[in-house]
Amino acid sequence: MIKPARIFDRDFEWRHLAAFAARDGGRPRLGVVSGRRRQGKTFLVEALARETGGMYFGATQATEAESLHLFSEALAEYTEAPVPPRFVSWDEAITYLFSVAGTRPRPIVIDEFPYLSAASPALPSILQREIDRAVARANSISLLLCGSAISVMGKLLAGSAPLRGRASLELVVRPFDYPLAARFWNINDPALAVRHHAVVGGTPAYRRFVNDDSPEGLADFDDWVLRTVLNPATPLFREARYLLEEEADIRDTALYHSVLAAVAGGNNTRGGIAGYIGRKAADIGHHLNVLEDCGLLRREPDLFRQGRSVYRIAEPLIVFYQVVMRPRWGLLESGRAATVWLDAKSRFSAQVVGPHFEQVCREFALAAPSDTFGGLPAEVGAGIVADPARRTQIEVDIAVLAPADPGEPRRVLSLGEVKWGEVMGIRHVERLRRARELLAGKGFDTRNTVIACYGGAGFDPELRTSANGDRVLTIGLKELYEQRE
Repeated sequence: MIKPARIFDRDFEWRHLAAFAARDGGRPRLGVVSGRRRQGKTFLVEALARETGGMYFGATQATEAESLHLFSEALAEYTEAPVPPRFVSWDEAITYLFSVAGTRPRPIVIDEFPYLSAASPALPSILQREIDRAVARANSISLLLCGSAISVMGKLLAGSAPLRGRASLELVVRPFDYPLAARFWNINDPALAVRHHAVVGGTPAYRRFVNDDSPEGLADFDDWVLRTVLNPATPLFREARYLLEEEADIRDTALYHSVLAAVAGGNNTRGGIAGYIGRKAADIGHHLNVLEDCGLLRREPDLFRQGRSVYRIAEPLIVFYQVVMRPRWGLLESGRAATVWLDAKSRFSAQVVGPHFEQVCREFALAAPSDTFGGLPAEVGAGIVADPARRTQIEVDIAVLAPADPGEPRRVLSLGEVKWGEVMGIRHVERLRRARELLAGKGFDTRNTVIACYGGAGFDPELRTSANGDRVLTIGLKELYEQRE
């Protein structure tokens, strides 16, 4: 099935959706499509239903009775019934759906399924019963459940959930990666692309939120910020607040905003977050778990210290909001964006673009071919190496580890440092060399470890000539984007 021209990229997702819709083996099929909001899930599944002549039903926040009424109308349109059927329960509705759709080899799409299951908790169990019955009857229904509430969708097929073991497709629609996002926004300058990605990330819907307004060049970036994300007249202005408020498991949004503000400000350990918001570390475990389940926060292990981890915000727009917008929200609402942005530009560079550039470099390292570091990366992350002799610690921004071999020391393929606004020189290499020596003493295999410098502002000409035989890899903005295309 040819992908519609209106869908940008998403070749991987479309291929799997098309294959799901094309299978016909006389057995019921269940697929689950999930992902954070605004990634284009509805756009994809609606297109699939339209291209195949299937049924699409988009649920809303409603009572069970209203949802059943809306579902019956969508079902009547699909079956071309003159009058919509009347259902008093989802038990009746799903039984009827399987009876009429099982003879039609076209997918049934139920979008925003978490809205339905929240009002009708028995719905997954009802679906499980009908799927099991359909197996015995050789019913060939193809059912796709789609939703943005990751915490709900992730549990549909987990553990002892009713639908566990029934799905033949589990697809996660993710944001565009950074090179693809630049293409989507028609940005060719890597320096501009990094700054732009630090604001809106790879979420495709945000382009529609600003009426397809892309910065024309680096000189236009400040004006673009003022006329889009800091403009109260655009939907993007309040989007970061809505992302939190739309999550069903979040009640006290003020506390969750404080947690996100702590992480955005560099307090990325559990103790640091607790200290910032004035709570005990044990009291914020639930809040951290909820933000992780929602896909707004991610916990990354320290690759060199077992049991240690840091938290990072998964959505760039939330970081921008917490650092730039939230402290001056009243001024922004009154139309004083130019004053706020002038005051916030230094914070934007240090607390938004700098950490985001580190994440872009980690994504580059994770996707790097095997010849980049002398092996295929298995884990990419950050870590801290203690230096007892000098009574200090060395922060390694990007550590690349090879797959673990039982009984063998873990190979460190690369140790890297990232600088966004600073020219990198030999002193950065020396720090990484020292970290390599210390890791060798801790039992890691560092014999072929590549020293890597990731720079947004360029490199000292002496960097390569002073390498003392080491292989020093310098990766600038051009390499980050050209090697990923």
